[in-house]
Amino acid sequence: MTPFLIFVGSLLVLVVVYDLTQKRHAILRNFPVIGHFRYLLEAVGPELRQYIVTSNDEELPFSRDQRRWVYASSKKENNYFGFGTDNDLERSSGYVVIKHAAFPLLDPHVGDAGYDPMYRVPAAKVMGAFRGRKKAFRPASIVNVSGMSYGSLSGNAVEAINRGVALAGCWQSTGEGGISPYHKHGGDLVWQLGTGYFGCREPDGRFSLERFVETVAKNQVRAVEIKLSQGAKPGAGGILPAAKITREIVEIRGVPFGKDCVSPAAHSAFRDADELLDFVEKISEASGGLPVGIKSAVGQMKLWEDLVRLMETTGRGVDFITIDGGEGGTGAGPLVFTDHVAQPFKIGFSKVYRVFAERGMHTRVVFNGSGKLGFPEQVLFAFALGCDVVAVAREAMLAIGCIQAQNCHTGHCPTGIATQNKWLMRGLDPTLKSARLANYLVTLRKEVLALCRACGVPHPAFLRGEHLDLLSDHFEARGVTQVFNYQPEWGRPGDGDLAAVRALMEGPVEARAPSRLG
Repeated sequence: MTPFLIFVGSLLVLVVVYDLTQKRHAILRNFPVIGHFRYLLEAVGPELRQYIVTSNDEELPFSRDQRRWVYASSKKENNYFGFGTDNDLERSSGYVVIKHAAFPLLDPHVGDAGYDPMYRVPAAKVMGAFRGRKKAFRPASIVNVSGMSYGSLSGNAVEAINRGVALAGCWQSTGEGGISPYHKHGGDLVWQLGTGYFGCREPDGRFSLERFVETVAKNQVRAVEIKLSQGAKPGAGGILPAAKITREIVEIRGVPFGKDCVSPAAHSAFRDADELLDFVEKISEASGGLPVGIKSAVGQMKLWEDLVRLMETTGRGVDFITIDGGEGGTGAGPLVFTDHVAQPFKIGFSKVYRVFAERGMHTRVVFNGSGKLGFPEQVLFAFALGCDVVAVAREAMLAIGCIQAQNCHTGHCPTGIATQNKWLMRGLDPTLKSARLANYLVTLRKEVLALCRACGVPHPAFLRGEHLDLLSDHFEARGVTQVFNYQPEWGRPGDGDLAAVRALMEGPVEARAPSRLG
């Protein structure tokens, strides 16, 4: 063997040892040596795509530009882009344009007298306050993490997310897979109840109030979210394949080992809007007064019309509503459901918000938006439509290392996020990745507030449809209020004299407000 081959062999051994022991990059830890080619191809990707493949904005569900922005933000690297936009603005139908003010507000700086970044939700939107829930609380962040279940995601990924939201002062929705040990690292939880009632079910799959109360008592649950449907597979049930089910998942979910874990398409605890509200009131009372809301993609409108009518006339009601877009999400589903069932977020949310606003009921609930909203301009759009908070899922996965391999349903996620494979999971270090998630969330909020100040308002609660235009391919720009037929008399908690902003924002984050906000 020549000295050169010995040198090359020794070098490869050193690279393998380094790759297997370092914790910063899951790809290198799981795939030593060959993983470096991924980063090499990524580095020369812009040049290759310019001449051979695709542009920075053609890939879906998230473009190269979007992924690059998330990666850079999560690593606290330079997330600026140079040489102007590469988007074709004049031929992009539906393109969002933010209308800046001639006299924008100055940026506050850390250390300034009275410095307040105002990441929190306005005091007028305490979750559960209108109905006097004993455990009503005021969300500490306008951006949170949407539902992703343990089982679909690895334990390391769930732990990284929980640690990350704790660092960023957000909440984490558990997804419908129940509360696992990986959810217990300091982050606030919104416990999601799906049709399988995992973590609070009888052996036959029906809802168990006794197990529900036990689980709430043992965990840092701040609210309960009843999932009617989700954007990835609206109107259909879900399956966690037997190959991904471990003994730990069996214990957490209360399902048999060795069999596919099936979520039915519909709930067994209620069958219509009236029974849904009875269920909401029952579990809120049993939990000691937790806020209870619903999550749904938007299809037929009868549910929302019945819900508003019953809330207006019976005194029962949900405390928050999460609208998920039909653009799909972290859950795998049949192609036809992912592509063709349920309205896109902007259309679906505006339909539901309009039903509530037309009857003056929009001030009685907190509206949460979900569906590819993990970018500053999309957060602004959601708030202009009426959202009070937003939640992100796939963008959070990108922040902890997802490379959009789209193998979530196979169990072979190369970054250790959407898998139960122990070798692949070991590549994801929860402590390091939690910091990256927190960096991304903080950066997203910071840029959202910077955009607000550019529009002349201090907080997203003051944004209106007139602050944004949508472009068409006919050289037209129409305001969001005009496009979605919003009425100025509907109003929102942020309306009024901007001098009153401090009064609007003041008060503790955990406001236990029994008074009705009207």
